[in-house]
Amino acid sequence: MKIDANLTKDIDRTKEVAAELERAGYDGLWIGETQHEPFLQLLQAAEATERVTVGSSIAIAFARTPMTTASVGFDLALYTQGRFVLGLGSQIKPHIEKRFSMPWSHPAPRMREYIVAMRAIWACWQDGEKLDFREYGPPPVYLAGVGVLMTEVAGEVCDGFFFHPLTTDRYLREVTLPALERGRVTAGKPGLEGFVLTGPAFACIGRDDAEMRDAIKGTKDQIAFYASTPAYRAVLELHGWGDLQPELTRLSKAGRWSDMGDAIDDELLHAFAVVGDPAAVGKGLRARWGDIATRLTLYTTYAIDPDVCLEVVDAIRA
Repeated sequence: MKIDANLTKDIDRTKEVAAELERAGYDGLWIGETQHEPFLQLLQAAEATERVTVGSSIAIAFARTPMTTASVGFDLALYTQGRFVLGLGSQIKPHIEKRFSMPWSHPAPRMREYIVAMRAIWACWQDGEKLDFREYGPPPVYLAGVGVLMTEVAGEVCDGFFFHPLTTDRYLREVTLPALERGRVTAGKPGLEGFVLTGPAFACIGRDDAEMRDAIKGTKDQIAFYASTPAYRAVLELHGWGDLQPELTRLSKAGRWSDMGDAIDDELLHAFAVVGDPAAVGKGLRARWGDIATRLTLYTTYAIDPDVCLEVVDAIRA
């Protein structure tokens, strides 16, 4: 299992941080589409590194046309000499319509068509004379998802899958993996050999009581934020916590953000996060995800010393 890191959201420090993370021994660097354009940061990260995988986790597909995404993905594969991974996600309807001013439609069939179209574009360029970049070829495509239909699409037309941080090993085993396998069968590629399963894992790390309090609060707050979204309710329902989602949505709409984390009890915290000192978290992450995930990114939603994360990485590898 390869261990990855998230790039900084501070675009002025992208190159510096990317180089530091590569020297620290991480295998891959990811950036999501939140505050900035992810592909520009990934280009900077690629220029500052030589070895690591660099990828989007995720870029929002429906904010772009298949042609624009195919173009930037193909170019980044060339610039990085094959180290780039194109990670895509659908986002939710309000973001697509209000933030990006783009149309919304049924996401799973649209995503399947989107990726098939993008691969057709790459096939045309790969075999053409004017845009013949055979040396590295198009990038691998990973798709993010939670629901069954989107997960099946990933298995059918993608090279890998991003699981969401609001997931559990039980949900992956009982829902995600079977859906991916159904998609692979549809594509005539039964089994998941060669298919990459990756994603962020909540790591709640503390070396003393004060650090542990901060880690638990930050992690519970982030779990509550995700759990308030109806799209992720299926994960809660599998564990019998489905009624928590509308309650968290109500609190969020009332602006009671500080109260949302208090609704996450310790049982729910431990279902979504591995909690403990660096050695215990490393051991726990390996036990929970080692036979499922191909790659793993530590997900820490609170202030933490980067050296502590490296202690966790060492514990995972040990």
